[in-house]
Amino acid sequence: MAATSENYSLGLQVEIGKIDIELKKLWSQSAGTMTRASLANLAVYGEELGSLEQNTKLVAEITRNHACRAIVIGANPNAKENRVEAWISAHCHISQAGGKQVCSEQISFLLEGPCARLLPNMVFSQLDSDLPFYFWWQGELHDPMDAQLWEWVDRFIYDSQTWKNFSAQMQLVETARREAKERIVLCDLNWTRLDNLRFALAQFFDHPASHHRLAKISKVRIDFAPGFRSTATLFVGWLGAQLNWHIDEVKSSRELRFSGASTRHIDVELRERNGQPIHAVALTSGDVEFRVTYAACGDLLEVSRVQNGEKRTPQLMPAGNNDPVGLISEELIRGGPHHVYLNALNRVRDLL
Repeated sequence: MAATSENYSLGLQVEIGKIDIELKKLWSQSAGTMTRASLANLAVYGEELGSLEQNTKLVAEITRNHACRAIVIGANPNAKENRVEAWISAHCHISQAGGKQVCSEQISFLLEGPCARLLPNMVFSQLDSDLPFYFWWQGELHDPMDAQLWEWVDRFIYDSQTWKNFSAQMQLVETARREAKERIVLCDLNWTRLDNLRFALAQFFDHPASHHRLAKISKVRIDFAPGFRSTATLFVGWLGAQLNWHIDEVKSSRELRFSGASTRHIDVELRERNGQPIHAVALTSGDVEFRVTYAACGDLLEVSRVQNGEKRTPQLMPAGNNDPVGLISEELIRGGPHHVYLNALNRVRDLL
């Protein structure tokens, strides 16, 4: 009945009203060989064809390092006929100490037709009580969103990179946050994929002796992959929010001008290039260029500082992961609000 991380099975199909009973049977039959572990509730909602199986595979990988109760929902609200099915399984991994397998439960639901509106009831009735609730919504959000859905959510995970209409989608997200009385923490995977790039660039200015360079920045160049313009724009928003820049002029789709202190102008160039979501970032401050770019191997960043035509001698830093498992794992180890994200978003909201 337990699904290992190799076969990604949905597990045992069960009646909706007997999920708890069947889970107890699962653990009683596995006593002595498997240990149930859970530090959080993780619900994953998708409407793409095959999302139930694909997300089961993702959960199997996530639970290698993050024990949780996973609730995976595959939905098709546009279907004409109602259909509700459920499965239970467990993703088991050998602990580092060896011996017993450490297992995370997964409860899977297939919802089709008007009954997809039962989503809040399905989710809330299966939560592991007193544990934080992470809700990962994949794809476009619906208008209107069910207000009941947000009563229990602690951290709402989404990826704005996939949105076709950022403004409309963000309005739905912010409405949900207001309905939850600002309690929900917004976790945008489009922001998470910038973490290592932001850290790499910020380290140039860690020492107080380098702070004067921030006030002299005159040019910014960002190379981004097709489809990741919003990611590059969020990076610009981060720079603007941290350095108190304001949008002065949108010269073209690839050229922006910001104003800083003392009406100083900062020109930003956004270049679409094949490669990583954000392949390279370069800041020009006086006669110095600060650059962060992906190394040829793809899993490291090259960081360099060049002055007056000096030979570039890059240092290496971790690049992080851009795959869904890596991004979700980063969010699962975090706590507290994302104030920096919200500040960056507000700085470039009209450009997204």
